[in-house]
Amino acid sequence: MTTEDSSQNQVAAAVAEAVTWYLDANPVTATVMGSDDPDHTMTFGDPSIEGYERRAAEAAARLAALDALAGAESDFEDGIDRDLIRATLRRIGIMAERQEWRRDPSGYVSSALYGFYLPFQQRTRPEELLVEESLAKLKLVPEVLAACRDNLDPGLAPRLLVERALGQARTGRAFLTSALPAMVRDETSRSRLAEAAEPAAAAFDELAAFLAGFAERCEGDWRLGEQTYSRLLQDVEMLGYDTAELHRRGLAAWEGLNTELRELAARIPGGSADWRATMAVLCEDIPPTEEAMLAEYIAETERARQFTRQADLVTFAAGEECRVQPGPEFLRAVLSVASYNRPPALTPSRVGVFNVPYTPTGSSPDAVLGRLKTNARVSMPTIAVHEAYPGHHWHLSWLAEQGRLVRSMFTTPYFIEGWALYIETAMREQGYFADPRHELGHLDARIFRAARIVVDTALHTGEMSIEEAEAFMATKASLTPETAKGEVNRYCAWPTQAPSYLTGCLEIEAIRAEYLKRGKGTLKQFHDTIAGAGGLPLGLARRVALR
Repeated sequence: MTTEDSSQNQVAAAVAEAVTWYLDANPVTATVMGSDDPDHTMTFGDPSIEGYERRAAEAAARLAALDALAGAESDFEDGIDRDLIRATLRRIGIMAERQEWRRDPSGYVSSALYGFYLPFQQRTRPEELLVEESLAKLKLVPEVLAACRDNLDPGLAPRLLVERALGQARTGRAFLTSALPAMVRDETSRSRLAEAAEPAAAAFDELAAFLAGFAERCEGDWRLGEQTYSRLLQDVEMLGYDTAELHRRGLAAWEGLNTELRELAARIPGGSADWRATMAVLCEDIPPTEEAMLAEYIAETERARQFTRQADLVTFAAGEECRVQPGPEFLRAVLSVASYNRPPALTPSRVGVFNVPYTPTGSSPDAVLGRLKTNARVSMPTIAVHEAYPGHHWHLSWLAEQGRLVRSMFTTPYFIEGWALYIETAMREQGYFADPRHELGHLDARIFRAARIVVDTALHTGEMSIEEAEAFMATKASLTPETAKGEVNRYCAWPTQAPSYLTGCLEIEAIRAEYLKRGKGTLKQFHDTIAGAGGLPLGLARRVALR
């Protein structure tokens, strides 16, 4: 064996070891990725402070081992895998410095909900096995939620994040005792699950009561700060600029799109150069109910799929299917826009789910009306493209088809969301938004993402208050006040995620221009290559596309 062969083997072995460690350290993530290992499917992991600190130390050790191999000779694809995992571990390290387990209850709450919901939604294993796994985990829920109460530090925990998690915790009882059993087809198993859920439901009630009082004592700051924000952009997303530059790019993008929207809106019958006023009128054309909204999204998703196939923009994964259904109840209080659940990476499944953004059960008529306006018919085509074809669903089902587990497991929103926004533009170029009203809806979605860049960077560097951010989103994009409020709340909780859409889109557009200029392939080949390579940090995506 040559020295080069030995070095390549070292890189491949280190990558494989890091993947195994990650799955074992994150059993809920492993479960929703489709693992059938009982060490993953029947536990939530160690929720204690010591458990979180141990995992952070292990991640740092893994990163050090991979950093030591950064200059080693390797197969090109193995080298991309190595650098992808290094970026992931750097993110884990940066967030561990902030001790998120002391700050934010949502990690505990989400794991105790998603860990039940997604396996039943995906159904990659027999129902009887899913029921047994759920029965085992129900016994552990009180321990997880007790650790949440014990671990939170009122000096670090921000009230905003605690109240956000409180909204989710209050859905726990109904989810575990009603919604989860309803997902079970066998009547006997359904009854067993409903009966066993009571102690876990009581633990959610107890946590909700605790968080309501705890929020009053919280003094922590939810802002990420410019230094940490820039580290995530540069060290994790591999962008060549910092927070201040990203903010400037957001402002410039907003100005350019504002001009384009003014020109387009003026050409629409009944419209004017005041594109927000034009959008406001068009947003009055809505489905009459949330159920009707779901039906129209189903139809629009199929239209996008057929257009994508006829335009020959991409290659489809064998057996892919995108199911369009209402978003889960426990997410409705914290997520006011459409979302997508990908096929589980550790399984052969190519089935994903487009979650239509229903309001929480019991919402006021005004709240429902606001949600319907945010999903008005003018915007449905671009949303269906983004979430389904050839956006998230096409991308993640095609990625799974490539058979490179590391790439399916570790992704970044700057590519995932950047791709989905980029492909909206590619569909516009192909004539999908033939109705100028739908084209306006597409550009409105794009300027909305530019506004997100401005607001997210300003919020987390202390340049903008929550109230100013809500006003900006309601006046610089065509959001209702209710939706703007929900959006800004999300930005406070998920720093750096909101700018990922347009930032990633612009980077992918730049890579495409260079790819085509060099004559490296067709547009379809570009799409298949860069999207099939993963949801990579953009520096790595450029390396793959232009190799």
